[in-house]
Amino acid sequence: MHIVNPHESVIELTRLNPYGRFPDGRPRVPDELVERMKDVTTEQAWGVLHGHGFTNQFEGNWLRSHPERILVGRVVTAMMVPRRPDLNGLVEDTGRKEGRIGGQNSWVIDTLVPGDVMVVDMFGKIKEGTFVGDNLSTSLRAHTKAGAVIDGGVRDFQGILVQPDFVIFCRGIDPTPISETTLVGVNIPIRIGRTTVLPGDVVLGTVTGVVFVPPHLVQEVVERSEDIRMRDVFGKKRLLEGRYTPGEIDTKWTEQIEQDYHDWLRTK
Repeated sequence: MHIVNPHESVIELTRLNPYGRFPDGRPRVPDELVERMKDVTTEQAWGVLHGHGFTNQFEGNWLRSHPERILVGRVVTAMMVPRRPDLNGLVEDTGRKEGRIGGQNSWVIDTLVPGDVMVVDMFGKIKEGTFVGDNLSTSLRAHTKAGAVIDGGVRDFQGILVQPDFVIFCRGIDPTPISETTLVGVNIPIRIGRTTVLPGDVVLGTVTGVVFVPPHLVQEVVERSEDIRMRDVFGKKRLLEGRYTPGEIDTKWTEQIEQDYHDWLRTK
C-alpha cells in the first residue's frame, strides 16, 4: 500500500501541467502566478474554468477561521474514510514501516512545504472529525504559511483564531478529538463537496467559497482577471473625462474604444 501517491502516478494524474514539479510529482505553478491569484475574484476564476468545461470546481458554504483573509496555494490532497479495523491496521503497519510518527492526520502535515494548502476529504464529518486543533494548526501554519480546506471539522478554535498568516476553511467546530477515521491516501484525486480536486491544483478561497484551478489554466485565470480590472480602471477614467458615455462603456466596446484601451494600456 502507498500512503503517499508515488511520484510517477502524480505526474500521470497531472499530465497537462505546463510547469516544473516538486519532488513528490506535484505541479509547481510559479510563485509569481500564485501570488497574483490573490487578486482574482471567485467569479472571474469560475468564468474561465466554466469556459473550458471545468464545471465542478467550486464549493461554497464554509466556516472560515479568518474571514478577512484570502486563501491561495498549491494543493496537497488527503482522503480520510470511516474506520474499518482491517484497513486501519494495514495503514498503521505501513506508516510504521515508513517511519511515520503521531496520528494519521499529522502524517499529512509532515508532507507539506511553504505555499501548500492542505485539502482534506473528511466526508463532512464534524464530531470526531476534527482534523486539526491548536497544536496541529500551529504545525500546519509553520509548514505552509497558507492554510487548509477541510471537508470536516476542527477543534480548539480559540487557538486557531490567534494564528497569523493563514486561514482554514472547514465545515464546523467540535470539542471532540479525531476518531474512527483512516487515512487512505495523500496526493490522490479527492472529492470536496461538488468538486473534484487533484494534487497541484491552485486553490482560491474567498468569502464566496473555494475554487480549485488546474495548473494549465492558472495563467489564463490570472491574466483574465487582470484584464478585467484594468478595463474597469480605464472605463472609469474615460467616464470621468467625459470621453465616452456610460452606454458605450457598459456594453461591448467598439473597435475605437478597444484601440484606445490598448493604447492606454501600453503606457502602463
